[in-house]
Amino acid sequence: MIGKTVRAFAVTLLAAALHAQAPQYVGSSACKTCHAEVYGRWSKTRMANVVRDAREHPEAIIPDLSKPDPLVTFRKEDIAFVYGSKWKQRYFTKVGDDYFPLGAQWDVTNKVWRPYLVQSGTDWWVPFYPADNMKRPTGPTCDGCHSVNYNVQTKKVTEWNVGCEKCHGPGSEHADRPSRSNIVNPARLDFVHANDVCIQCHSQGRPLKNPIEGRYYDWPVGFVVGQNLKDYWQLEDHTLGQLTFTHFPDSTGHKNRMQGNDFVQSVMYTHGVTCFSCHDMHGTANNADLLKPASVMCLECHGPGSLNGPHATTVAQHTHHEPGSTGNECVNCHMPRIEQTIADVNVRSHTFRFIAPAEAERLKMPNSCNTCHRDKDAAWATSALKQWQNESPWRVAN
Repeated sequence: MIGKTVRAFAVTLLAAALHAQAPQYVGSSACKTCHAEVYGRWSKTRMANVVRDAREHPEAIIPDLSKPDPLVTFRKEDIAFVYGSKWKQRYFTKVGDDYFPLGAQWDVTNKVWRPYLVQSGTDWWVPFYPADNMKRPTGPTCDGCHSVNYNVQTKKVTEWNVGCEKCHGPGSEHADRPSRSNIVNPARLDFVHANDVCIQCHSQGRPLKNPIEGRYYDWPVGFVVGQNLKDYWQLEDHTLGQLTFTHFPDSTGHKNRMQGNDFVQSVMYTHGVTCFSCHDMHGTANNADLLKPASVMCLECHGPGSLNGPHATTVAQHTHHEPGSTGNECVNCHMPRIEQTIADVNVRSHTFRFIAPAEAERLKMPNSCNTCHRDKDAAWATSALKQWQNESPWRVAN
């Protein structure tokens, strides 16, 4: 009996020692001393400011709540958190130790209020919650991606927003003894694990194990960067030819938060390109925190006459649009804005495929041409493509 007690005590001490040695989350402010320049840039990004406490930052609320609107049934005082600022802004109220979405959201582009209630037949998790915002806490559906170290038992976080440790892992050991060996740097990971750092939140899917603690979660609970995301998260399935809430029939994403679902299908991903080959999450002066303006960056790998294409002497010969025009920009053909974020406001696809109008017409989905040429139809676009003498007619027109 004494021997068993001693062994049990030893196991308990060992477990406590291991826990004490494991790196802990310490918050982004711990990184500021040594990484002041990077911290300064990051602190101004949307990543660092996606969640704002409305009492500490009342200026974060974009619309004028003093102007009455039938959709707005809440007061400024009811708002605990403000979510988002670029495309849409949502508002969460706090009840007990949970947050809940209020019933109206602000369309930033069109400057109008729109209702906010996730409808049935949309997200996979909808059947597991009542059709009442006040019975759909944001912890399982939102908060894990908009915070660092969300604890599903306590509903506490190390910090709100996408802080340093969301991408670099728990940093206590590194803060105490800075070394390359005791922090995760996604740039030193293989391309699969590196991209998983971003895909953990920029993808539609579901945890492999659900429910967790009695709730259904829409983010990879338990995942820490450097681990295998596939052990925690499954991307939303799709069958070619079907139009679903998440996918167009060709498997391109149908809605926002599908960048990862798109990207893993791309030739870029196959060849080891990472999200941060194009984006700097610490912040830049360019749209979407791109390293350089889009067409400048694209042409560093895809210059005219290069092995990676385009197979033309100039970009204009490839695009058949004048230099400096919208149609001459790489992203407008290869990353068309077809993925809905709110109402008629769309974000760019990330498969990098040119979506031919004839194929899109067969599949009843948007194409790369008519997202700009909105006064024309797919037949006009197909006819125009057939006149392009330096391109395969089977590549662009069918």
